[in-house]
Amino acid sequence: MEEYIVSARKYRPMTFDSVVGQSALTTTLKNAVRSGKLAHAYLFCGPRGVGKTTCARIFAKAINCLTPTDEGEACNHCESCQAFNEQRSYNIFELDAASNNSVENIKSLMELTRIPPQVGRYKVFIIDEVHMLSTQAFNAFLKTLEEPPAHVIFILATTEKHKILPTIISRCQIYDFERMSVENTIAHLKHVAEQEGIQYEEEALAVIAEKADGGMRDALSIFDQAVSFCQGTITYQKVIEDLNVLDADNYFRIVDLALENKVADIMVLLNQIIGRGFDGGHLINGLAAHVRNVLMAKDAQTLPLLEVSRQQRERYQQQAQKAPTPFLYKALKIMNQCDQGYRQSSNKRLLVELTLIQVAQLTQPDDADASAGRSPKRLKSLFRKLLNNAQQPKASQQGAAVERRPAERPAPKADAPAVPVTSHQRPSAPVAADRAASTAADEAPVATPVASTFSPSAAPRLKLGELGITFQRLRQGERQKAAEADVEITNKEEKTAFTEETLLNAWIAMCNRMPQKMVAMAQRMKNMRPSLIGDDCIEVVVDNDLLLTQMQDIKGRIRATLAKDLHNGQIQISLRKAEAEEVKPILSKREIFDDIRKSNPAVEKLRTLLDLQLT
Repeated sequence: MEEYIVSARKYRPMTFDSVVGQSALTTTLKNAVRSGKLAHAYLFCGPRGVGKTTCARIFAKAINCLTPTDEGEACNHCESCQAFNEQRSYNIFELDAASNNSVENIKSLMELTRIPPQVGRYKVFIIDEVHMLSTQAFNAFLKTLEEPPAHVIFILATTEKHKILPTIISRCQIYDFERMSVENTIAHLKHVAEQEGIQYEEEALAVIAEKADGGMRDALSIFDQAVSFCQGTITYQKVIEDLNVLDADNYFRIVDLALENKVADIMVLLNQIIGRGFDGGHLINGLAAHVRNVLMAKDAQTLPLLEVSRQQRERYQQQAQKAPTPFLYKALKIMNQCDQGYRQSSNKRLLVELTLIQVAQLTQPDDADASAGRSPKRLKSLFRKLLNNAQQPKASQQGAAVERRPAERPAPKADAPAVPVTSHQRPSAPVAADRAASTAADEAPVATPVASTFSPSAAPRLKLGELGITFQRLRQGERQKAAEADVEITNKEEKTAFTEETLLNAWIAMCNRMPQKMVAMAQRMKNMRPSLIGDDCIEVVVDNDLLLTQMQDIKGRIRATLAKDLHNGQIQISLRKAEAEEVKPILSKREIFDDIRKSNPAVEKLRTLLDLQLT
């Protein structure tokens, strides 16, 4: 039985012309060989599997060739080329720096540089994974690398150029290898398949090329795996089954269903995908990449950015014609937010489902949900339209509206909603009555009950008429602020003593009970520390004038709430702006943690032992 050799070794390039995807670099190296203008040190850097070590071997072979061709290639017939092909050359040395990274290994290598070559002109030292050398080894290598013997050439190869000392980089000619494009990888896989007599589908090779992520060696390894699984003919379905790759058809279907607002069908498809063992985060990342490709396919200028096969590019162009650009932008934003919160989410599947529902609602024309991307202006317009529709049947039953003089207007109703009326529509009878009630309410004194304090049961009920800003609310704005300053204290007879600790607990509890619309104010108030400046006098220091004005508006409500919680109706509250020296910066989590580490060495010791990082 013939010995099996993997494709990555069997079809390893032996000449510059057979190297895939690095034409600029190979042309430069061939010209250097042909002209004889050779540097003493080269640095080949780039991602894995793109041909760095292969090019180093081809270059070393061409340098020592006794009769190179006019194009700068090795002849493969002279003694030096034969020795290299049979792996018995004494002029070309390869060193794996990952396992030979000490000072002693470098010193042994330096000793070998003193011996001139027996056959050929140069001794070539190829050091692979050179970034693995220790700092001491790099320093021992510096002098020889800068001024080597005339018969010595160094070729360094690395995947992580940033780990190499700048003093080493400055002594080398640098060649940056590019990632393999999908087109080049597919072309090379076709060549290998034809040489091996294997039938294939181009879409299957495209999946292998995308899975390789720019590495030709990875692509050939995956190709061998697919050949073993498919046994003769490489098909698209068998490749995605073997590699456990999520079929791109799923992404096309999700986008098509989202454009048609078919949320239920998307949920069924999601359940099938998760049932096959795919992770929800992987689905979101793949869908985001798919939407990005659709966006790139909308413009001829960005079409070359698609690293896909020709058939896939045509499918992206077809879907790009159906998908609106705003839909693609918003979908990318929603999926990016999902990706950011996926790791911290305790219910990952629910997060993925909500994300897909939001994407499916983006093109829904009359959706009033905020998750559908509707603006607050459209949401308010929708409620106004619903309210007007509800008022019209009442108007038809009561007859036409009758204009009344101010003296004939009815008594004001307590819960009359304020309904805005457009200029081209006359108000109906209920609306006219509500406007009359508003005028009467303007002339009456405003009385604010105790229920206006911060308590869960005191939250006002939301009415449709209260959505938006009405003329009545604009006229009453200043009166309401003045009334809030004089909230009635119901427990004036109580006078229970309290401490600053009790005061702080009541303050925080009050902030937690503040209504949702004042959540920003509550968060700022939590950062304040009220203090006792007398038996019943509380002083609150505010950072700026704007916040001081806002707190003056609700000072009465704060006083009534604290009086009830502290069982002391005699308390007084004093608000003042902080002096310059009293303003303390708000520390971030990182700064707070650094202060704890400095004040408590045990915390720093625990962090070091467990290798903890602040996220």
